[in-house]
Amino acid sequence: MTEPDDETCRQVLRILALIGDKWSILVIGQLRDGTLRFSELHRAVKGISQRMLTLTLRHLERDGLVTRTVHPSVPPRVDYTLTPLGTTLLDSVSALADWAIAHRQEINDNRCRYDATRSQR
Repeated sequence: MTEPDDETCRQVLRILALIGDKWSILVIGQLRDGTLRFSELHRAVKGISQRMLTLTLRHLERDGLVTRTVHPSVPPRVDYTLTPLGTTLLDSVSALADWAIAHRQEINDNRCRYDATRSQR
């Protein structure tokens, strides 16, 4: 296998920065079961501001991971759905979440041990 060139590495890093962002992962996870309205996503993704949700959805839409549908109603209704490409991320996102759940206590214990040794200095 050949080494990727610099441009390929930069592109991959930009993609990983987007999909590795905590908000993107949470939004993708919420959309796993189907279409949600903006307000439903906002309620489901705890701690995200409306502005950050809007930015996250724009990035996901730009990369072709989410589809945005505006329904002409009063007030306007906007729905978001994972695209087929976005759906391919679900297994990876689920695997990361499962790993975090399985190892959260061990990681918390390690953090406490690390912090305790640093505070003794």
